[in-house]
Amino acid sequence: MLKAFTHHARSQIFAFGAVPATRFRFTRRLRLNIFRKSSSSSSSLLLNETLSNRRVSNPRPYCSSSSSSSRPSSAIMGSSSVLGELLHYPLARRDDSVVEDYHGVKIADPYRWLEDPDAEEVKEFVQNQVKLTDSVLAKCETKEKLRQNITALFDHPRYDSPFRRGDKYFYFHNTGLQAQDVLYMQDDLDAEAVVLLDPNTLSDDGTVALNTLSVSEDGKYLAYGLSSSGSDWVTIKLIKIDDKKVEPDTLSWVKFSGITWTHDSKGFFYGRYPAPKDGEDIDAGTETNSNLYHELYYHFVGSDQSQDILCWRDSENPKYMFGAEVTDDGKFLIMSIEEGCDPVNKLYYCDLSSLSGGLESFRGSSSFLPFIKLVDTLDAQYSVISNDDTLFTFLTNKDAPKYKLVRVDLKEPNSWTDVVEEHEKDVLASACAVNGNQLVTCYMSDVKHILQIRDMKSGSLLHQLPVDIGSVSDVSARRKDNTFFFSFTSFLTPGVIYKCDLANGAPEVKVFREVAVPGFDREAFQATQVFYPSKDGTKIPMFIVAKKDIKLDGSHPCLLYAYGGFNISITPSFSASRIVLNKHLGAVFCIANIRGGGEYGEEWHKAGSLANKQNCFDDFISGAEYLVSAGYTQPSKLCIEGGSNGGLLVGACINQRPDLYGCALAHVGVMDMLRFHKFTIGHAWTTDYGCSENEEEFHWLIKYSPLHNVKRPWEQQSGNSVQYPSTMLLTADHDDRVVPLHSLKLLATLQHVLCTSLENSPQTNPIIGRIEVKAGHGAGRPTKKMIDEAADRYSFMAKMVNAQWTE
Repeated sequence: MLKAFTHHARSQIFAFGAVPATRFRFTRRLRLNIFRKSSSSSSSLLLNETLSNRRVSNPRPYCSSSSSSSRPSSAIMGSSSVLGELLHYPLARRDDSVVEDYHGVKIADPYRWLEDPDAEEVKEFVQNQVKLTDSVLAKCETKEKLRQNITALFDHPRYDSPFRRGDKYFYFHNTGLQAQDVLYMQDDLDAEAVVLLDPNTLSDDGTVALNTLSVSEDGKYLAYGLSSSGSDWVTIKLIKIDDKKVEPDTLSWVKFSGITWTHDSKGFFYGRYPAPKDGEDIDAGTETNSNLYHELYYHFVGSDQSQDILCWRDSENPKYMFGAEVTDDGKFLIMSIEEGCDPVNKLYYCDLSSLSGGLESFRGSSSFLPFIKLVDTLDAQYSVISNDDTLFTFLTNKDAPKYKLVRVDLKEPNSWTDVVEEHEKDVLASACAVNGNQLVTCYMSDVKHILQIRDMKSGSLLHQLPVDIGSVSDVSARRKDNTFFFSFTSFLTPGVIYKCDLANGAPEVKVFREVAVPGFDREAFQATQVFYPSKDGTKIPMFIVAKKDIKLDGSHPCLLYAYGGFNISITPSFSASRIVLNKHLGAVFCIANIRGGGEYGEEWHKAGSLANKQNCFDDFISGAEYLVSAGYTQPSKLCIEGGSNGGLLVGACINQRPDLYGCALAHVGVMDMLRFHKFTIGHAWTTDYGCSENEEEFHWLIKYSPLHNVKRPWEQQSGNSVQYPSTMLLTADHDDRVVPLHSLKLLATLQHVLCTSLENSPQTNPIIGRIEVKAGHGAGRPTKKMIDEAADRYSFMAKMVNAQWTE
């Protein structure tokens, strides 16, 4: 059984990771992660000293200020030795009247005005930054070569695992350079496939994307959610599968939601937020107000959204999010309740078969569905795997930070037993039911996946499936089927879909489809894993991908990526852009699996969150130091990269060790750690970061918040000639996850402190921002936009670290 779609929702409100987690698909319900695509996703292209309390009150005492009423119209020039000419930075108005008191500590916020995306002054700031960045990128000679070579390598057919629903199979396919993946269906695996839904026909520029979908139990209907310009807002539509007719049903203001059909195919459950008040005219995806008061609804096919049943809401807990799933037997509705991004949830259930008059009896009623509370605390995660009537199997981290499978009878809700105990070292990443009474379990062992078949009743291991070193994803299985599919990828394996047949007892695993990438020779490269010591001695795993037999003489350009947050694990995956960097720029690509992620379970996660967040930065800095000391690179040739929470990581690390890197790429980063919780879904991240409204947590945050710790490194020690690395902050106008104001405020601060407030500043490395239009946090971005961004940022990297192009 699939995890409740609030687990899907929690994956959406994360800052994005570079590699999609293992997904289990069930054709009774298809759950699509917001970063559903595997080899074709943006993730493939991405890989996406502290102040004392006394000094915090005036964190930039050396910064000159301008009157809050002034509007500078000219630019200050700073020299740029990398580009060989003067770089003209636009001036941004500083409003020094904006000062906030945090528990007795005064914090200035001179660029607060950049928080309003609709203000003309903000639009002017963005336009000026775009012009500056375009002028820099025009001098990056490798940009067109990168674009052409990434495009050529990316132009290959890609598939997702097929899934079954009713009497049909469904799968996603991209011929190579299509903006969005296309949904196909076929009567059987040997039949001709036909297009069911092609998102590429829904917009001229490919910016309308499929966010989520679900096929009804009988295979009669497809309900699907569309997002525009990368926004997290979704509109749900409906197709009658037989004639591919789009029904009039249209559901708006959906966000952080899956789609869950009842087995009678009369309708489905979904989550949404209240619509804006009358008179509010917003460009959905550009607003910054908090997402509060999530609601769970049921929609009847053929009815207006205004007639939908409100199944649950909690006015006393506005941050709660609700999701639902229907069990395999169609009898129970399971509701999962979450408040933030921690892997914890409450679990309620409703016996749908006991409803007199069915769900129809709730039409026009003010009563919620009669849920029964099975778990009413937020202290552990519970994900439904299967049930036999009232006997349920759950995946949980209750008293098991590396996860285990447990069983409970709803008739005896206080009696829980272990089915598969927690492993001593490996993390139980996922599980699903297949072949009647068997389980497919996926473990993560030192950031590599292991796939097993187990007995459902006893939990005993039956078979270990032959899987190479890499990542398993996209597991497509149903309990009533004796076959299932799964996808595999690694740094040097573009993608393989396997079919596993369990009909004859012993598993028969065969290649179903294999991705072939013209021009890619895996024998020319090598991927290794090392374990290096962090500042406190903790061993941190890191993958290193490079040409075979490189000399460790410190001469190589190097790209170091990490994430380190929200229990997200970064496992091996293939990337066309990384291979181009390896092949033509001689770059070494590295992923550091730092603390804060889920690579070793919840203890690893907690060791990099809240009061322990500094461990993430220490781990990343130690990884950079290792790459230098081991001879892979040198500081001037080392580029660091991260997205969202990883953007925060990059922002903090250039503040703490500006001397260690030659270039930094920070995507859609959480940069204002004192105010992030005030915007859209930011309040959900307080489970990982804390909140400045709490005094103790404020003191954690102010020590590393990128926005509040920008210092001139040459002033920290006499005779110190260190400057910040060449830096590109990347954001997008419709990013309503980590809103653009984070990057804009940090960009203005960096340029002011390091460049425009000084004549002849020692900061000669450029500080620029790349601001994408009609794009969001990363999900749903069209292929061309992804390639263009990759060419821009990596040509900037190549120029800044002096990487030479070779054919």
